[in-house]
Amino acid sequence: MPSSSPKVRLFTIKTAQLLMTILFLFLIYVLSRQAAALVLASSTSAQTAPPTVVIDSGHGGNDPGKIGIDGSLEKDLNLTIARKLKYYLETSGVQVIMTRDSDTGLYKETDSHKKTADLKARCQLINDTAPALTISIHQNSMPDHPSVHGAQVFYNGAASGPRLGETVQAALNGAVNAGNGKNAKAIDSTIYLMKNVQCPAILVECGFLSNRTETGQLLTGGYQLKLAVCIAAGFLQHDTEGASA
Repeated sequence: MPSSSPKVRLFTIKTAQLLMTILFLFLIYVLSRQAAALVLASSTSAQTAPPTVVIDSGHGGNDPGKIGIDGSLEKDLNLTIARKLKYYLETSGVQVIMTRDSDTGLYKETDSHKKTADLKARCQLINDTAPALTISIHQNSMPDHPSVHGAQVFYNGAASGPRLGETVQAALNGAVNAGNGKNAKAIDSTIYLMKNVQCPAILVECGFLSNRTETGQLLTGGYQLKLAVCIAAGFLQHDTEGASA
């Protein structure tokens, strides 16, 4: 069978790029519409303050988290995506607090068990803040199953957890999990932070660092942006529906 001509291949590539651009602009449009609805719902009551969200960028400091197939560190990707998510939430009128905004852990150098100290400090910060929601950003890895890929949401035991997890998962399935849709799931009870925070919380595993193709995507600004927009849009949809219920 004859191979396609260079012109045909160029047309195919440009068409794919155009479709991706249209998809991304649509996501931005959805996000802006949901933000407007959220502001409108909030303005109906002078007593209603903007929601506060804590973004927890997993790991940091001496804890790299998962190490990618190419040597990428989870802690760095978590922070980069968390910063983009912070920007979009704040642009939508949400007050955001970060558990960390640099490559540091929430422990003291004198702590003998830094991982434990870090997790306890994160929980205390979140519980003292009493936010409407905590979003914990992470990356996954299954070295024994390198073909596994995709973003997945896990939620804690709060009453609104399942619906919140499902709205964020639906946004991710529509934009980054094409043909590989996943279901939001209840988090394992052994996950310390998700078990000990006193507010609704979701943990987003943005992708698999054991999958070479997905790791490459996770390192690009465009893909990180899509993840951030999807998470923000899912939260805003959930919050808007709650305000109008």
